[in-house]
Amino acid sequence: MAFFTRYFKKTSLFLCLACVLSFAFAAESSIQIKHAELQPQDDYYSLNADVDINFNDALEEAVNKGVPLNFLIEFQIVSPRKYWFDDEIVTISHSVALSYHALSRQYLVNRGAHQKSFESLSEARQELAQIKDWRVLDKSLLEKGGNYKAALLFRLDQSKLPKAIQVDTISSEMWNLSSEKFEWSLKELNSKEPSSKELSGKELKQ
Repeated sequence: MAFFTRYFKKTSLFLCLACVLSFAFAAESSIQIKHAELQPQDDYYSLNADVDINFNDALEEAVNKGVPLNFLIEFQIVSPRKYWFDDEIVTISHSVALSYHALSRQYLVNRGAHQKSFESLSEARQELAQIKDWRVLDKSLLEKGGNYKAALLFRLDQSKLPKAIQVDTISSEMWNLSSEKFEWSLKELNSKEPSSKELSGKELKQ
């Protein structure tokens, strides 16, 4: 009976929170990828990116009420084909999670087995946005002199939200938090030591 009562209270809290937050659109949350580049290493390329993440008041309240936010960072390289589907070279993703620990009053950012804690949500959000030295591509996968296109996406993983809030995502845009797909061309990536211009993208291309 005690377990049922605790479960009911927790579920009711998320339901009430979902209802309240669904009407809070004073300011929109956003994710924007401003810049991305590949860095050549010994036998692979690593990815660095400059990302801005902003939460509106409602989403900040959700985090502070104990709603964990899980994000997916997705990267892909394809070789464009003129008369057929693009040839997929690599598709890779990893997750990063943001949560609030009420007892310690700390914000936690988890990347797999690595966890960092912060005293403020602003600091935690900055860490959440970090994409640095992510190994994304072995050089052996590229043909010498080939032309390639890279794409990067950063989004909230709605499937990891509490069940009560997942129901709300059907009718509310609040939880549809995603960057636009950031794309750039990589010319002759493996034919020589590439320049920074060939490895990086600065403008969002729809």
